[in-house]
Amino acid sequence: MKILSWNLNGIRAVAKKGLIDIIRDLDADIICFQETKAQDDQVAEVLEPLAGEYNWYVSSAVKKGYSGTAILSKKEPISVSYGLGIEEHDQEGRVVTAEFDSFYLITTYVPNSQGGLKRLPYRQQWDKDLLNHMLELEKSKPVIVCGDMNVAHQPIDLKNPKSNFNKTPGYTEQEIEGMDNFLKSVYTDSFRHFYPQEIKYSWWSYRMKSRDRNVGWRLDYFLVSDQIVPDVKDAFILNEVFGSDHCPVGIEV
Repeated sequence: MKILSWNLNGIRAVAKKGLIDIIRDLDADIICFQETKAQDDQVAEVLEPLAGEYNWYVSSAVKKGYSGTAILSKKEPISVSYGLGIEEHDQEGRVVTAEFDSFYLITTYVPNSQGGLKRLPYRQQWDKDLLNHMLELEKSKPVIVCGDMNVAHQPIDLKNPKSNFNKTPGYTEQEIEGMDNFLKSVYTDSFRHFYPQEIKYSWWSYRMKSRDRNVGWRLDYFLVSDQIVPDVKDAFILNEVFGSDHCPVGIEV
């Protein structure tokens, strides 16, 4: 089974760049999207050509054109839920959870701490609440969580660690500690499990030709329950796929 995750930075924008053809070429069993920036009906309109190929499950923000997540699956899940059950969080369409035979799959678009780190306290609470959601599900089945987690966990995960540390959203002590807490519980960073020293990024700023120069960050992850890590055959970052300021990441299970 191939599972992918991709922050689209606007599903309607990527649709104009050939999203449907890209999805078919990637041929994943499950593909998770973040930052769809569209309402449920708008996402469905974009994905309509895939009807009969994929089932899709969409969570949109109350605020139009903002955030939003989705799961597309060739196999129909046993059940699907949306959000974390916490109203403060669930206004922004940041979580979809799908239950399959042998695992739960969560896709998430973790809040950005924003300029001046003004949303950092909210982000810290989010990390705690997401982990609680994962651990509650873990009591019945292993959990895989994927998405734009808006943190570069180690210095190897961004081009300029020293100049960004504790200044730039996504690379502060608090956000790194949040990721540490996921990994200290019962989860493994799948990409680092296979490639502990490889320098590879999943996001590049649109400014200053950052992608051309590979000045990027690894913000997109698959965290896998430790109990099913032996079932994961590979993890990968698809730098060659364009259409967004992020590229897809994935695992084979």
